[in-house]
Amino acid sequence: MLTDSRSIRIKGRSFLAVVLSPESPLDVWLERLDDLAARSAGFFLSRPVVLDVADLKLDKAGLKSLLAELYNRNVAIMGIEGGRPSMIETGMPPALKGGKPASDVEVEPVALAEVEAPAEQRAPVTEIRSVVQSLMISEPVRSGQSIIFPEGDVTIVGSVASGAEVIAGGSIHIYGALRGRAMAGSLGNASARIFCKKLEAELLAIDGVYKVAEDIDPKLRGQAVQLWLENDTIKADKLN
Repeated sequence: MLTDSRSIRIKGRSFLAVVLSPESPLDVWLERLDDLAARSAGFFLSRPVVLDVADLKLDKAGLKSLLAELYNRNVAIMGIEGGRPSMIETGMPPALKGGKPASDVEVEPVALAEVEAPAEQRAPVTEIRSVVQSLMISEPVRSGQSIIFPEGDVTIVGSVASGAEVIAGGSIHIYGALRGRAMAGSLGNASARIFCKKLEAELLAIDGVYKVAEDIDPKLRGQAVQLWLENDTIKADKLN
């Protein structure tokens, strides 16, 4: 019998997570993951990650082995997408489904906002949320800072320090030196671009395709550059 009349408030909240989609053979994919982590220190540190196993032929034992490999690499898996329900057991990250890029306008019921009365006694509530299409940062992004804006473009009036990162659903414009990490098209926008006044990046990514510092043409370092995705390859050219 409940003796405390205070309600429990349950809210929904959205977060941006990195999606890892392993490919066969897994040992080769894990080597590539190790290479990325080694050349971009802290990339997975304290970052929520969704594991998409839809393209893998795994049984429960294989999934557990893959999770163990990722755990040993300090990759924190918050959920598993694309796996059969029978593969998920107690102690594993939960199964996820229905992840989608943000739209310009979302109209959705606010479910489980407050548990204070039976559902049949509450009128349905609908929230209409307009999404801002661009974000302007009028100061430099310091080391350790993360600018995350999945709804559109990000413009930085200043530099992005080493150890900082900018993640955008659209394009990224940096009117200064890019010394940290820039990830454009984070929700599946292959037409996104990265522009910077001075290229000295630790890592660049567009629509999940990445390029680390050692892969950048030395002739482009220190130059004003634009980068785009072409046939799953990041291309770059100097800005006039």
